[in-house]
Amino acid sequence: MIEAGHFAAFLALALSLAQGVLGLRGERRTAGLLAVTAFGLMALSFLTIVNAFVTSDFSVALVANNSHTLKPMVYKIAGAWGNHEGSMAMWCLVTVGFGAAAAAMMRTGRELFEARALGVQGLLATGSLAYLLLASSPYLRLDPAPFQGAGLNPLLQDPALAIHPPMLYLGYVGYSFVFALAAAGLMEGRIDRVWAREARGWSLAAFAPLTFGIALGSYWAYYELGWGGWWFWDPVENASLMPWLIGAALLHSVVVTEKREGFAAWTALLAVLAFLFSILGAFLVRSGVLTSVHAFAVDPERGTLLLTGLLVYGGFALGLFALRAPKLEGGKAWTLLSREGALMANNVVLIVATLTVLLGTLFPLIAEAFGRTISVGEPYFNLTFVPILALILILLPVVQGWAWGKADLKGWLRWAVGGAALVLLFVLLGVGPLDIPAGAAFGLAVGVWLVGGALWELKRRAITPGRVFKLPLRVWSMTLAHVGLGLFVIGAVVETTGRYEATLALPEGGSGEVAGWTITLDEVRSIEGPNWYADRAVLTARNAGQTATLTPMKRFYPAASMPTTETAIHKTGTGDLYAALGEQRDVDGEARWVFRIYYNPLVDLLFAGVTLIGLAGLIGLWPSRRTAKPAEA
Repeated sequence: MIEAGHFAAFLALALSLAQGVLGLRGERRTAGLLAVTAFGLMALSFLTIVNAFVTSDFSVALVANNSHTLKPMVYKIAGAWGNHEGSMAMWCLVTVGFGAAAAAMMRTGRELFEARALGVQGLLATGSLAYLLLASSPYLRLDPAPFQGAGLNPLLQDPALAIHPPMLYLGYVGYSFVFALAAAGLMEGRIDRVWAREARGWSLAAFAPLTFGIALGSYWAYYELGWGGWWFWDPVENASLMPWLIGAALLHSVVVTEKREGFAAWTALLAVLAFLFSILGAFLVRSGVLTSVHAFAVDPERGTLLLTGLLVYGGFALGLFALRAPKLEGGKAWTLLSREGALMANNVVLIVATLTVLLGTLFPLIAEAFGRTISVGEPYFNLTFVPILALILILLPVVQGWAWGKADLKGWLRWAVGGAALVLLFVLLGVGPLDIPAGAAFGLAVGVWLVGGALWELKRRAITPGRVFKLPLRVWSMTLAHVGLGLFVIGAVVETTGRYEATLALPEGGSGEVAGWTITLDEVRSIEGPNWYADRAVLTARNAGQTATLTPMKRFYPAASMPTTETAIHKTGTGDLYAALGEQRDVDGEARWVFRIYYNPLVDLLFAGVTLIGLAGLIGLWPSRRTAKPAEA
């Protein structure tokens, strides 16, 4: 079957190339049929890869290198994309899938525009498939075939990591069609309401799964790696954060283009940048230029090809932008003190925040090229990224109700006084009963400010309580996204400043104190799983009448000769009691087991906030794709 899949992928490549050529020539119907057919072929091809993993066909090199007969079925299936070659096959599947979806769903009434968008998407798919088939083929055979496979990286054998890559690719690759829309709009010289309505839907279709993908990756790192935190400013984490920030700016900018036909050139540029940063993320993960637990490959040659693709696509899009953008209409006039001005300020701050993350990610690589070793970590991002983003968070509740064209500033003083009073209240609480630093108190005030501002805006739009559930879903989407952002800020501030951690070395029957909890080691025993064996500790935690049992493990996977840490988490309602098992040591002639114990307050509020932002994206997507009216050709 794998040969059939290989052949189907080549057919998909040929059809994608034809789609690109015919689409740019304006043949909308033919390009659409080719897009749908290419997707069917690529889906068949990808299923043959999955089948090879399910059946443990070790004559396929990809399966032999990334699977094992004892691996649970769900991880055999996930192994199809838990590696460089398989993940690139999924990338190609999603790319042609977005082309097929666009062919079926676009209804702008502009046939030439739609044809060109499909054409550009076809060329993007051609580049991805060529890279897959010529540089990263998942279809290679081994002769003779090994009797057993090497197994999937044990860190990836986790439910969250089974879903995390597909979510990320839906986001990354989703921006490919936003890129195609921008290119087609620039060719046509029309970035207007109709274009913006179409682009907004596809932007949300990429933004929502990218948000869920980042959340899943963060939660996996939190409970799987055993370090007790949720964000490390790892370069690969940053690779997904940067297109997310650009995507957030794009969503705010496209609203102005849709409502007022303003920011036309700027919105088109953001659409281009969102996809280019997605390709940059793929380059960082797969080129071998950085080291990370998330990185797929250490292969400079394939990294060079990805960098070449980034330069080719980027050069084409930015060159087209330079030629066409000056000719785009500017829309209605606006001032800085208006909703347009506020959204432009939002965009500028998000772009600066993105560039700050980019500099922090790439600077160690630049320094290394000149023979110096420099580490850029959390302190840099706390001193740069956090204050920059705080500007948006402070202004957001004030400006979200401003009118188009010119804002009504009558309520400005009331907002300013309210915000200052809130900050003062939390600073006093921080100095007093909360006993937290002034910066943390300010962060809590900002989180509450965001939630309260979003709910106030919902009340203002409803006018009367009875109308609140009759408001457009777009309003609910905005409200939920801003509430989610506020909850995230509250959770992040409380967890970061209130986290308690300790190291305990306990004999069996011994106890220790952590954050008001008494931790007792009952026993440590050896157990076996389907493809691993482990030492599992049984801990009893007690605090003011509460009792919990924690069972952290230290697993070992023989196929990969690799240990992993399996944490145990007890949710108290106000935080997580978190335990990770370390090594056994001899202390004063007595055998003791080392544990890292954390108490992470309100950490679930953080993850709930991000999830709410993703759900808000899905809600905003629901009505937007069917309300567009055909425009004049």
